[in-house]
Amino acid sequence: MKIPTSRRLTTMPLALIALLAACSSSSYTAGSSPAPATGMSLTPPSPDPRVGLAPGRVDSTRRNMLARAGEAIWNLRFLSNSPPAEPFRGVTNSDLAFRANYAIQGNYNGYMVWDISNPSRPRLVSSYLCPASQSDVSVYKNLLFVSAEAQNGRIDCGTQGVQDTVSEHRIRGIRIFDATDIVNPKYVANVQTCRGSHTHTVVTDPKDSSNVYIYVSGSSSVRSPSELPGCLDTPYEDPNTARFRIEVIRIPLSNPQDARIVSSPRIFQDLSPAPQNSARQAADSADRARSGRAGGGGAAGRGGGAAAPTVPRGPNQCHDITTYPAIGFAGGACGGYGLLLDIRDVANPRRVDAAADSNFAFWHSATFNNDGTKILFTDEWGGGGSPKCRATDKKEWGGDALFTLTNNKMTFRSYYKMPAAQTSLENCVAHNGSLIPIPGRDVMVQGWYQGGISIFDWTDIDHPTEIAFHDRGPLDSLRMVSAGSWSVYWYNGVIVSSEIARGLDIFELVPSAHLTKNEIDAAKTVRLAQLNAQEQPKFTWPPSFALSRAYLDQLERSNGLVADKIASARAELARAEKLRGTARQEALSALATRLHGDARGAAGEPKAHTLASSVGDLAKAMR
Repeated sequence: MKIPTSRRLTTMPLALIALLAACSSSSYTAGSSPAPATGMSLTPPSPDPRVGLAPGRVDSTRRNMLARAGEAIWNLRFLSNSPPAEPFRGVTNSDLAFRANYAIQGNYNGYMVWDISNPSRPRLVSSYLCPASQSDVSVYKNLLFVSAEAQNGRIDCGTQGVQDTVSEHRIRGIRIFDATDIVNPKYVANVQTCRGSHTHTVVTDPKDSSNVYIYVSGSSSVRSPSELPGCLDTPYEDPNTARFRIEVIRIPLSNPQDARIVSSPRIFQDLSPAPQNSARQAADSADRARSGRAGGGGAAGRGGGAAAPTVPRGPNQCHDITTYPAIGFAGGACGGYGLLLDIRDVANPRRVDAAADSNFAFWHSATFNNDGTKILFTDEWGGGGSPKCRATDKKEWGGDALFTLTNNKMTFRSYYKMPAAQTSLENCVAHNGSLIPIPGRDVMVQGWYQGGISIFDWTDIDHPTEIAFHDRGPLDSLRMVSAGSWSVYWYNGVIVSSEIARGLDIFELVPSAHLTKNEIDAAKTVRLAQLNAQEQPKFTWPPSFALSRAYLDQLERSNGLVADKIASARAELARAEKLRGTARQEALSALATRLHGDARGAAGEPKAHTLASSVGDLAKAMR
């Protein structure tokens, strides 16, 4: 089937593109952002300013004079909001990927490419009209991948949809673009799958530099074999069934047009139906009755009230898979279970553990902490289209479940949920997020749809704590209209959120009682060439004075080292920073030796040794 060479919306001169992009991204920037809460208190503002925010759009001057939504922000600085370009306006914005200075934003009509080198004024540099929800995006080197699942998606990217039940024009799977020139991407291939690609995950194999892999999570109905041969909607026992499996695609980097499915691992083999919670089911029924909707959500084995299973078999799909190649594991959020997968053989992932929780309705996505000793799963209760953060909704419903990882086993420890009560007009539930590279801590930013974004510290896994947030009021004052943060990720010093209805939001951290300037500056030393949040990178921090000072701040916060030793270390670091060459190296080496001595027997001995080692590494970097 012929693939179109261009559906770009950037055929005009580049100078004009830049002008139009600048206009489209100027709805409001840092100068008109909500005023942040002030002070250095560890206690969140009270009453919580997110409660009772006024409904509306982003900027009344650009949105047919509709009211501007009320906003609340704490321990963040708002930098910019960039509304979608036509013809993406009014269509759902989805996931994000990053390469160099660019943020690629998926949209059910295709994708947009933003230059975020100036995060206060992003520029739209390219957009590609190619409908087929969800259009989740990812990148690897010069390649761009886009998910297609909807029945209306066409191979030729046409906007007329597909009317026939069986059609050679339909695309359900992965689109592959050559984005060497990201302003002028070329559609080079697609890989069709039996259930389409709701989401997908890029996976790199340390032993295979010639290829990159994709795990496809398809959650729609199985296609007719008349449309795609081999697609069988048959019972569990049939090894050829298109259910109860994921697809693994291998893409040759030198010939991406030769991409193909190389395996279909049955990672759900022998899993029983997930336990259900009668109280949560009753809440679902009540919500459906109020909204006049029929149908039901998913099921999720903790938390009481288990009801009899309603399906004959266990899960038959994953919603999302997060891989962490540095530790050889992946976390799969899969139809009532959180799965731990061994991915050391990338083309043949295998399940090594599974967790169920009756409080969970729809296991959605996963995030590991940086050292791979913990994993967090989200619960997209209500599928993202319902209000699940009301005062009457339990903390255990529609949030995050946190587990420790030991000997390939997951052990549940606690829940986290965005704590501010939202209205019945706001779809709100846990969704996509990522780690922020604060050294020595587990800090995450996460989208909650119209619950906004929440940043929380889960270093103490039994007591996760919110440390920053941003939120807007409902999009509409009379009815539920989908909006809010679909996904929000840290990337090279800024926090970027894909707002379903309002465009692209960018923020940065500011010093607070929870997070010092040194910790933020140390995080900014981590630079990534690209980011797909579903292929989690392992953060490493180059030696810097900010890194050593961040560890000192943490030791002071936790009383891990006596005050006079902290003060002395700060003074010695300041003195060494003013020196040059051999003198600086010798001063830092002497300080590192002394700090290792101070660490022995200290209340925070492991962290104190980490501090000492960071100073030693800084000395070596002076050579």
